[in-house]
Amino acid sequence: MLDLDPQTLITRIIILVVAFTIHELSHALAATYFGDDTPRLNGRLTLNPLAHLDPLGSLLLIVQGFGWAKPVPVNPYALQRRSPAAMMWVSLAGPASNFALALLAAIPFWLGLTSLSQAFSPSSSWLPSPATFLTEWIFTNLLLMLFNLLPIAPLDGEKIAIYLLPGPASRFLETIRPYGPIVLLVVFFLGPSLGLNFFNWVIMPPLEGLFRLLVG
Repeated sequence: MLDLDPQTLITRIIILVVAFTIHELSHALAATYFGDDTPRLNGRLTLNPLAHLDPLGSLLLIVQGFGWAKPVPVNPYALQRRSPAAMMWVSLAGPASNFALALLAAIPFWLGLTSLSQAFSPSSSWLPSPATFLTEWIFTNLLLMLFNLLPIAPLDGEKIAIYLLPGPASRFLETIRPYGPIVLLVVFFLGPSLGLNFFNWVIMPPLEGLFRLLVG
């Protein structure tokens, strides 16, 4: 059984459908812009969430507030023909979309239409208040952005880092690419059980800083 209150459950489901769909569609649109027809051929140029959502990643987002969607397939050789930086821009498009979504949700806070104090005020309604929804929306989109920017395969940040880093560093990332999923599993899922909370060390400081910057 999920130990989630209705407000949190509703909020996370909406974030799952919208944020993950926009994230993956942004990858697809960027690849298409650079001349790669692979996303279209695989049915990923769509706002239909069913084309993008991953069952396990979706379940984890609802349960833990953190998850993933199905990666958009691209043809690196088609992208490379258009521009050496194309793969980097395609990879960056997803995290950038999450930041844009967080930025838009912060506007009501900037205008004084809502506040963090309202987000944490007790409510008897099973629906989230606008402040509660926007707070969770901003936090989760920033989390998705920062996690995806980590330079570990298969995350977006690995391809961005390979383009930006000097030769030896980028070649090292390419060498360890097959072990990326294992590294992520050990670092972020097994690490805490061993007293090594890399999530709190690596993700939380910039996440909290960006969150404060956006909502005050």
